[in-house]
Amino acid sequence: MMRYASAVVFSFDNSYARLPDRFYARTSPTAVRKPWLLALNEPLAALLGLDATELRSDAGVAVLAGNAIAEGSDPIALAYAGHQFGGFVGQLGDGRAVLLGEVVGKDGKRRDIQLKGSGPTPFSRCGDGRAALGPVLREYIVSEAMFALGIPTTRALAAVATGEPVLRESPLPGAVITRVAASHMRVGTFEYFAAREDVDALTMLTEHALERHFPEGLAAPNRALALLDHVVGAHASLVAKWLGVGFVHGVMNTDNTSISGETLDYGPCAFLDEYDPRKKFSSIDTAGRYAFMNQPGMAKWNLARLAEALLPLISKEEEEAARLATDHLNAFDGRFEMAFGDMMRKKLGIVTEAPGDLDLATDLLRRMASSQVDFTIFFRALSNGAQQANAAERGGVSSLFEDPGAFHEWAERWRARLAEEGSSPEARAEAMRAVNPAFIPRNHRIEQAIAAAIEQSDLEPFHTLAHVLARPFDDQPEASHLADPPAPNERVTRTFCGT
Repeated sequence: MMRYASAVVFSFDNSYARLPDRFYARTSPTAVRKPWLLALNEPLAALLGLDATELRSDAGVAVLAGNAIAEGSDPIALAYAGHQFGGFVGQLGDGRAVLLGEVVGKDGKRRDIQLKGSGPTPFSRCGDGRAALGPVLREYIVSEAMFALGIPTTRALAAVATGEPVLRESPLPGAVITRVAASHMRVGTFEYFAAREDVDALTMLTEHALERHFPEGLAAPNRALALLDHVVGAHASLVAKWLGVGFVHGVMNTDNTSISGETLDYGPCAFLDEYDPRKKFSSIDTAGRYAFMNQPGMAKWNLARLAEALLPLISKEEEEAARLATDHLNAFDGRFEMAFGDMMRKKLGIVTEAPGDLDLATDLLRRMASSQVDFTIFFRALSNGAQQANAAERGGVSSLFEDPGAFHEWAERWRARLAEEGSSPEARAEAMRAVNPAFIPRNHRIEQAIAAAIEQSDLEPFHTLAHVLARPFDDQPEASHLADPPAPNERVTRTFCGT
């Protein structure tokens, strides 16, 4: 019998749990042996209207570990399906996560509170439902870094050690992360009901998704098309932002494609060091399906699966439904190109729009790829050098290229483009530094923080990294080493799922 921790107040209002029971399975987290708090995100707790002191108490840690349930919680594991690396799996679901409930934050926004790694559920498919400490720390670091970078993302409220091992290739310390999301509805959620030809459920799910994320769509004459249109736009913008910071998701399956347009699931994710459009890291992505510059195409592929699931709601006439869905789906290309162009203009300090801007940006990226130029270091150095006409060269930007002439040739075009605008060099440099981070979650730094926690029970590198990444656009000279690229022996070439 689960013990309720009535002293911990979450003010739950659980709209998804009010949907019919075929949308989820009611289940409770499995208690752990000896939980202790590893990290608590106090600013996020405050936004959610939670008391950090309560969460740090024994009763609070018990809730965050799954040993107790706060009053008003209605724990459920969500049902969904998904295309995984192109192959359809008709039933997946939350196999190691439990949605405790929803809260409306001080900003008026509704968010899910979910425990991940909290034990088996009816969807576990013989898995233990647990998470190892390493993947929990990775998700905490990267999701909060993505938030600080201005990218829509799930967030981390807390990380708790379980005091129990989890068995993978070898025993590893266990942990639970408390994940916060606009919702956990996915493309795979719609696929789940479409595969069962459950049109009533699809209708309810569509209305619920619109009410929660895109309420203006409720007034549309065709709600299914309105939902598709909003999700297409959200993901065109999201993927462009990923590319702007060199983020490689690694496992862009439809069950990891959120309806809200947030980045969901930080399993084998990684960030570019040197720019390489074909770069992949995930150990399970052997063919490079989700490589860096494949991500826009894969996002559209996933959205096509959403469009297919919505066809029965779009029109009773199959051909008409397919035509309308295809028209809305094909809008992704133009919307992504616009979002990508806007993002690259900002990175290059260009304020106005001109026809040759995208060619200027893609030419630069080709030159960077040829010289294996570090993505983050280059754009930060370019930002610092943008204040004066030739400061980029004097500041050593050209030395990042194997052939400095490759940069000089491009820089002549760039300076000519900047000369067409009226912004001052000082304002330009400031604006560029606001979008070109000094710090990203470097893969080798994440691995070092995880290794210190697992091998030495030392959380200081984790906390230091998380603290610095909360201010990615500030120089922070005292932590400048965390901006350095990896030495050859520090390079991370493969990342792994946390399951």
